[in-house]
Amino acid sequence: MQTLIVEPNIVRPDDFYEALIDMHRDLTDEQSQMANAALILLLANHIGDLGVLREAIAAARTSVKPT
Repeated sequence: MQTLIVEPNIVRPDDFYEALIDMHRDLTDEQSQMANAALILLLANHIGDLGVLREAIAAARTSVKPT
């Protein structure tokens, strides 16, 4: 079983960020949410390891402060 990589691991992170922003260009808020959901599912499928995905879900959830 793999573990979630939480240290910076993206080659050329600025290029990735630009591509992510470009994905949302000219989309409505609803379309952006749908694109985000599609991207999450594609990346989850690529990762494939349920343990890693659960770690990522937990990490993402704890990064959001309750209102």
